[in-house]
Amino acid sequence: MSEKLKMLAGENFLANDDELAADRLKAKQLCHQFNQLAPDLKLESERLICQLFNRCESHTIEVPFYCDYGFNISVGSNFYANHGVIILDAAPVQIGDDVLLAPGVMITTVTHPIDAQKRRLGLESALPITIGNNVWVGMGAKILPGVTIGDNAVVAAGAVVVKNVASNTVVAGVPATLLRPI
Repeated sequence: MSEKLKMLAGENFLANDDELAADRLKAKQLCHQFNQLAPDLKLESERLICQLFNRCESHTIEVPFYCDYGFNISVGSNFYANHGVIILDAAPVQIGDDVLLAPGVMITTVTHPIDAQKRRLGLESALPITIGNNVWVGMGAKILPGVTIGDNAVVAAGAVVVKNVASNTVVAGVPATLLRPI
């Protein structure tokens, strides 16, 4: 099985594989082109993002934006990502409708083995992330591998989300914990 198929199946994979390196290079080239566009070239910026993402409906993404592969990212309608959003998408990242990502949000599906010998081999794994509809993720928040965030949830600025967030709740802190229901 190829390293890319292992990655897509959620198994340990070698990220330095030639096929995966080529996929990341393509994504980085598209991100670079997107990040260099003049602010008034909205149609061109939309075209580049739709080339990059698996699914992109109506969206606004501010520069700079970075991702690893792009083809694992799906966003719903009325998606907004403010400046400096990073999505490391070795596994699927599903983002619903009417989602707001504040500046500096990091979404990462990638993790590394705890065992140092396995890390030295270059092994990685990835777990999918799902963000429901009408979610607001505050400035500088970090969403870690395998997390699902329910509809209408709010993730406070600076929070580190390490476990699922229920719908209609506000979470905050490191690690993020329930602040209150909405």
